[in-house]
Amino acid sequence: MAQPINPVPAPSPSYTAITSPIAVIGTQYCVSEYPVDLIIERKARALTTGNFSVTDLKQNLMFKLQVQWSLHDNRILRDPMGKPIVTLRQKIRTIHGRWEVFRGDSHHERDLLFTAKTTSWLQWKTKMDIFLVNNYSEQYPDFRLEGSYSEKSGIIYYGNGHSQAILAQMHKKETVKSVLLGKDNFRVTVYPNVDYAFIVSLIAILDDIDMSNSLIN
Repeated sequence: MAQPINPVPAPSPSYTAITSPIAVIGTQYCVSEYPVDLIIERKARALTTGNFSVTDLKQNLMFKLQVQWSLHDNRILRDPMGKPIVTLRQKIRTIHGRWEVFRGDSHHERDLLFTAKTTSWLQWKTKMDIFLVNNYSEQYPDFRLEGSYSEKSGIIYYGNGHSQAILAQMHKKETVKSVLLGKDNFRVTVYPNVDYAFIVSLIAILDDIDMSNSLIN
């Protein structure tokens, strides 16, 4: 289990703590006693399978992302042993960018966990609404992500972003080694009682958005 070994950035004074587990993917990914710090690493601008990995602060591998190039460009988040945790698929022919996230390596509707969509077609900074599978009307999002992969910063909120209940925050973590090796590294602090596999899956979608923008630009 990932444990903090360095001081973590404190949330804002108005931060509202999450007191009950938010387990979108599984309760085994919720830690109640302390925040979980993760390091996201991606080879800069690489279009290769397995270019995205997640470790704890002791450099123990937590997750790795497999990209399957196809019409939907499936992304499979796997544990260190290679077991599929969730599959991310981008829907085509939609006004907003929209992704569906399924349990394991399934594409079946019965295994759908949540969907995510950008709030507008053209964005300077990504704003993404997340809807759980039982949120049929999608009138209000269950969660919101506001951030930028390229800037390595962002916040994931409970609700529509007006709430002060923060689930996780992204922080820059650049080193001389990462610059020389051409890798993007940053740190994610996942606050207590929050499913950190769920948070990683959202960052994987943010990574997909950034990669697509890189190809366009």
